[in-house]
Amino acid sequence: MGRRVRLAVLAMVMLPGLVACGGSTTGTPSGSSTSAEVKLFDPCAGIPDDALTAAGVDPATEESGIAGVHQHGQEICAWKGRAYAITIYSTGRTVGEYERKPGNVEFEDVVIAGRTGRQFRDQGTSHDRLCNVLFPATQGVFQITVHSSLILDNPPPPCPTLHEVGEVLVPKLPS
Repeated sequence: MGRRVRLAVLAMVMLPGLVACGGSTTGTPSGSSTSAEVKLFDPCAGIPDDALTAAGVDPATEESGIAGVHQHGQEICAWKGRAYAITIYSTGRTVGEYERKPGNVEFEDVVIAGRTGRQFRDQGTSHDRLCNVLFPATQGVFQITVHSSLILDNPPPPCPTLHEVGEVLVPKLPS
C-alpha cells in the first residue's frame, strides 16, 4: 500500500474520533477519549448463564442489540424470564449525559450489591412496568433495566425486582 493510501486510511480512521472530541486534524491530541476508543464490556459474553438463571431469566432467550440489531457505541444484551425481562446496556457515555437527556426523570441514588448507582425512569413509562439503574464504570456506564411482564395480571414491581436481581448481576460488571 502506498504512502498516500495509508495516510488516507489513517485519516478516515482518526477523523471521526477527533470530530467527536471537538478537536481538529492539526496540532497535538487533546488526550480526550471517545466511546469508540474504549473497549466496551459485552454483557452477552460477560454475564455467565448461572448468574442469569439466579436472576430469574432464561439464558437461552438472549438477544444481542435491539431486536437483534447492533447499536453503534453500545453493547446491549437482553434476556427474558416468566415475570420480567432484563436488559443490560454497556456504553462509553456518562451518568451526566443520561441525567441531561430529556425524558429521563426522577433520578435517585441507590446502592445495589455494594455499588452506587442512579435509578431513574423514562418519562411516560409506568412505574409499575419499567425500572432503570445506571452504574458508573471505567469504560463509561452500565445500565440495567427491568421490564415487568405485560401478560401477567400481577407482575412483580420492577424497581424492587431490579434491586433483587442486581445483587446477582452487578458483581459481574467490571468497575
